[in-house]
Amino acid sequence: MPIERKPPAEIAITPALVTALLDAQFPELAHLEPIQSAEGWDNALFRLGDDLAVRLPRRKSAAVLIEQEQRWLPQLAARLRPLAVPVPLRVGAPSSLFPWPWSIVPWLPGQSLLDASLRETDDIATVLDRLLPALHQPAPIDAPRNPWRSVPLSARTDALHQHLRQLDGLVEPHPILAFWDQVLATPAWPGPPVWLHGDLHPGNLLIHEGRLSGLIDFGDLTSGDPATDFSLLWMMSASIRDRVTRWPGADPAALRMRARGWAVEFGLAYLAYSHDDAKFAALGRRTIEAALHEA
Repeated sequence: MPIERKPPAEIAITPALVTALLDAQFPELAHLEPIQSAEGWDNALFRLGDDLAVRLPRRKSAAVLIEQEQRWLPQLAARLRPLAVPVPLRVGAPSSLFPWPWSIVPWLPGQSLLDASLRETDDIATVLDRLLPALHQPAPIDAPRNPWRSVPLSARTDALHQHLRQLDGLVEPHPILAFWDQVLATPAWPGPPVWLHGDLHPGNLLIHEGRLSGLIDFGDLTSGDPATDFSLLWMMSASIRDRVTRWPGADPAALRMRARGWAVEFGLAYLAYSHDDAKFAALGRRTIEAALHEA
């Protein structure tokens, strides 16, 4: 089965469109030249001057993710310090120029941890050991729920099998399926749903001046089992993983096993959907290997 590519944008998002949107809604910023910085599956990002960026959904299905960031990030940002997060500073409204909401956010300097050639230090583990419990607080009843990332791992079984079919010949399925059986036998998260980043991987962590400095891309912000986010640790080195010690709940061993399960499933997804991205393919392979063998 072919590995899937990034879905096409449903609207051509160009610098000219961004300038037109600024001129219509934030004319005080329209003199700044938008420079495209990144384009992911869901959003396009344009740098705007030295300190700002414009974030726009590429597809209708991503518009709700922008709205979630606009609603919830201002409430969560303070607890995530010292990491900077892209809290919306101005909210763009749908219009005849562009049918979905969009945001103007701070420009956060640095490189993603996925791209940075950095000697890993205690600083990364120390920051993560503060960040994860600070974020993973009980979420309100109206917090977003993501049908893919805040569900029991049993609900990911079909996706895991789909990814294995997509990766036929690229990964050995039998160890993964045996491990998955162990994961499904692990007790579920017993506590209330907690806030989750939902897409916590090295590509969404920023390094600036040699230190972990920012956390970006909250489009999958959701609530549920903290194991979803703790899967990040199997995307990092074993030395960082061993220095993170604050595992919440009454059964840290079960949380750790569920986190390894999420790491395997995320690793398969990264590998399956990284046709044009060698770094994400490599991340997927490393994550699967670590989660299977490094408890």
